[in-house]
Amino acid sequence: MLENPRSPRVRAVAKLTKRSARTETGLFLLEGPQAVREALSYRPEAIVELFATPTAWDKHGDLRQAAAGADVRFEYVTEFVLAAMADTVTPQGVVAVARQTPTSVREIFAASPRLVAICEEVRDPGNLGTIIRAADATGADAVVLTGRTVDLYNPKVVRSTTGSLFHLPVSVGGELADVVERAHAAGLQVVAADVKGDD
Repeated sequence: MLENPRSPRVRAVAKLTKRSARTETGLFLLEGPQAVREALSYRPEAIVELFATPTAWDKHGDLRQAAAGADVRFEYVTEFVLAAMADTVTPQGVVAVARQTPTSVREIFAASPRLVAICEEVRDPGNLGTIIRAADATGADAVVLTGRTVDLYNPKVVRSTTGSLFHLPVSVGGELADVVERAHAAGLQVVAADVKGDD
């Protein structure tokens, strides 16, 4: 069991709340049983490390089974260690480190999508997570982030997707004009909504 909240390993996980650490390592922080459950179900290969308090691990038997079935090892941690790793004020006892798995714009449109959500300069993490969740719920084939949209792997974005991040491909860093052009070339109709527009 990991017991020292100041150990180098715990600090490395905690650093993933910062964009610079996520960019440098290609990893991101995954918090809470729901997000971990979806990662284990849809992309278990993305999970690098999995940590849980004994209480949380006992409570979530489905996570134990999913981790065992996906051959993902976990490690017990104390409440203090989990609190040091987590980004939330009241963590839910389960934290994972996962690999970032963005998809290229070319791959998305090469797959002949029928519905794609394109996000241009969405700055609020909660809003972006909600859009990804809504895109998943409506059967979108992919999400494309363009311009200076908030970092996809920001902990608040990841939490607000409630696991939808693992259900559909997401592309990061494209230019809006190029993405729209590719959408037209793929035979898609492009419809835009802008909060600055007139009624």
